Amino acid sequence: MVIELKTGKFKPEYAGKLNFYLSAVDDLLKHESDNPSIGILLCKQKDKLTAEYALKDVNKPIGVSEYKLSDYVPQELADTLPSIEEIEKRIRTKYDLPENVSVSDADIEAHSAKPG
Repeated sequence: MVIELKTGKFKPEYAGKLNFYLSAVDDLLKHESDNPSIGILLCKQKDKLTAEYALKDVNKPIGVSEYKLSDYVPQELADTLPSIEEIEKRIRTKYDLPENVSVSDADIEAHSAKPG
């Protein structure tokens, strides 16, 4: 199973990319006794008609669905999750970031690309 999470609206090209991933997984990872891989594409928004046309001639099992974010976290999980500060501290430690560098993907990529 290949699951792809998109942070925006569904685009038809996502179906082609997921089809590519499924072909690669089936060719490189799937055992001969396994069933064909299934693709699930989760998008923040989708237009049903656009998704239907994008998947119309795809021969692999692919599903497209929307997801909704929620601020609710069950209390039994909330007590086990790290705080934002703890996550930032872990990132700073892992990438040896000084305090004056913001914790963002761009900063981490730039910092980790430096030699040494």
